Amino acid sequence: MKEHVSAFLAKLAQEASPATVEAYRRDLGALQTYLHAQNIVTWQALDAGLIKRFLGQERSRGLAPRSLARRRAALSRFAEALTQQGILTHNPVKLVRTPRQPQHLPRPVDVDQLARFLDAPHDGSTLALRDQAILELLYSCGLRLAELAALDIGDLEARRVRVVGKGNKPRQVPLGRRAHHALDAWQAVRGQLANADEHALFVGNRGRRLGHRAIQLRLERLAIERGLPEHLHPHRLRHSFASHLLESSQDLRAVQELLGHANLATTQVYTRLDWQHLASVYDAAHPRARRSKGGDADDPTP
Repeated sequence: MKEHVSAFLAKLAQEASPATVEAYRRDLGALQTYLHAQNIVTWQALDAGLIKRFLGQERSRGLAPRSLARRRAALSRFAEALTQQGILTHNPVKLVRTPRQPQHLPRPVDVDQLARFLDAPHDGSTLALRDQAILELLYSCGLRLAELAALDIGDLEARRVRVVGKGNKPRQVPLGRRAHHALDAWQAVRGQLANADEHALFVGNRGRRLGHRAIQLRLERLAIERGLPEHLHPHRLRHSFASHLLESSQDLRAVQELLGHANLATTQVYTRLDWQHLASVYDAAHPRARRSKGGDADDPTP
């Protein structure tokens, strides 16, 4: 059973991020532990009832709905691979309903408050210039944490940045003027930290690529140092980017492309489009929704 998991994870690593592979490793490891406790030693025993009991146990242990949903997704993808190999006759996880997800999205930082935070003076040190470039790039381009950490020097162009999003899907995002200036300032001093053979755009004190946790901790510290009275993390800057851009442009499709979302519905939830906004856009734009001076244009009754 372990060999099948190892082979699956090795293949997954060819198309998914290291964070995704590690998450799937934990999810499948938890399933293996559960099966071992049930004295199950073959994948052929996997069925919908077993998956339900496993997820039920994980829920009783306190696993959050979002984590349960990810765990189910990992099991489904693995079971699909076993089906393709002929080890299973069908994917039993498809018969198990995905746990309902609460809509807990991060609240965007107020535009003026965020502007004061980004414009706060710093000491001009190498690390300060790096941190400023990170902040400006996250907010200017709405990047995911993994996308920012994976950037290389060669991914930057004069007016845009090339990123690789979820599912190894590449996209190009325009680079704002403030972000461009901050990146120029950082690249001018980057050589003081970066090792000669390091291609990463953002590096730490040891000259190597800056890790995810290090970026998160820097944002938390900067929020405290600059007097931002709220918790700050990369995803909150991404959410602020999307919300502020949508408020100004009202172009949901453009925001979808910039965020790298495969489905428009994901963007709609992400940016918290409310019904009143959608209704007002519909009333203003749809020819069959506009009112006539004499009454309701869609009502055929006198």
